[in-house]
Amino acid sequence: MSRLSGAFRRRMAGCAGLGLAVLLTPATLAEDAGNLYNTAVDIRMGERYFERQCSRCHGFDATGNDETGAPDLTGRLTRGSTDVAIFNIIRDGIPGTAMLPVAADVPDPEVWQVVAYLDSLRYDPGSVVLAGNAEAGNELFWNGSDCADCHMVNGRGSRNGPDLSRVGENRTPDDLLADMVNPQENVAPRWWRLRITGPDGVSREGYRMNEDSFSLRIMDDEENLWSIPKDSLQSYERIEDSTMPGYAQTLSESELDDLVAYLFSLRREEI
Repeated sequence: MSRLSGAFRRRMAGCAGLGLAVLLTPATLAEDAGNLYNTAVDIRMGERYFERQCSRCHGFDATGNDETGAPDLTGRLTRGSTDVAIFNIIRDGIPGTAMLPVAADVPDPEVWQVVAYLDSLRYDPGSVVLAGNAEAGNELFWNGSDCADCHMVNGRGSRNGPDLSRVGENRTPDDLLADMVNPQENVAPRWWRLRITGPDGVSREGYRMNEDSFSLRIMDDEENLWSIPKDSLQSYERIEDSTMPGYAQTLSESELDDLVAYLFSLRREEI
């Protein structure tokens, strides 16, 4: 009890005086004192648990998985804005989704260690100092490059590449620069392409929107969707390279810096 705030101790004393039974839940403790399991050792232990139990869906780097629909946990979380909320999601799961609760025999301190690890993956974007100019990057994105031919920002642009409307929430400036300089590295399965010949003998190529043992669906460059049973295909080829070109040779260092500054500014507005 010595680590609890004075206000909390006074509130507890008042409840006891009224003869009320008070249950000290982990969530209650965290609301008053914060996560008590947040040392460097706790973070390492949380990382180990995450790699064993959570990475199968969220990835070893916690950046999510397009195939399973597991969200990126390194940026701003839409369902859990506090440590208590994240603890409850891990402890209880999310009904109606693939997010299952942890096993009942997992002790609460171990769950808090996972929370501490997830906290360690995030940082205050306002503290980042960038060399580029976001306004210049905005102009370059829309009018001085072919970025908008593939990408969408806030409903404007194309769906032939990832939507960048909130890319600044889950990509660091270094990540964004690497994406533009070396886009062939770590291409997500969602952005693989398929080259197929259907039962009509027509060859088509498009983004791999969905694929299972029996059928596949692609979106072509005109954003038409094609769903075809696999047993009717005459030919099938999977292309795992990115369609995005590298910009190391076509854009100057200052232009790349400006684009990074613009993209890093794209995130949900604070309420």
